[in-house]
Amino acid sequence: MTELAGFSVALFLLAGVLGVPQFSLRLRGTPGHPQSILYASAVAQLLLLGAAAALAAASDGGVGWSLVGPLAVVAATAGGGAPTTAILQLSFNATHPEHQRVLTGPDGQKVFNEELEAQPVLRGGAWIGVLERLAVASTLIMGWPEGLAIILAVKALGRYSELGKSGAAERFILGTFSSQLWACACVGVAVLLA
Repeated sequence: MTELAGFSVALFLLAGVLGVPQFSLRLRGTPGHPQSILYASAVAQLLLLGAAAALAAASDGGVGWSLVGPLAVVAATAGGGAPTTAILQLSFNATHPEHQRVLTGPDGQKVFNEELEAQPVLRGGAWIGVLERLAVASTLIMGWPEGLAIILAVKALGRYSELGKSGAAERFILGTFSSQLWACACVGVAVLLA
């Protein structure tokens, strides 16, 4: 393994591991942790993954699938939560009428927004995202890209009943794309290193 490839592997691993604290905060349901920490973690992960890719492209590769294959799966699974959550947070528009607690009716009277008080949109997203990234990276590492269609189909069918809720379809698409793009990028770095 060349020195550039070694640095790339280290940055690659760090990019994945850096997402673990954010994920554990989310699973524990720790309310009110600053969004600045989430955004900083997401940006750091993206920069580390980009630097790992650049170093991998500049190196001769030759690290071997026995190391980079599992590393890609670990980095994809553990690391994609913060970038995905950051994208979902950035896309949320709190001023949009559908997110207001009080709406106005046709005659100007105030109407309570019952949907806002209902169960949160797309529950279980953190665990689904982890399993999705694990499945995406695994199918690509195994050379079975057709598996992506199955993963998308299972996810869409599982969420079908929730997609009619206000904002759910957009969150589903944004979350799915960002999560799967992270997993694909991790596999891409592994391909450059192998």
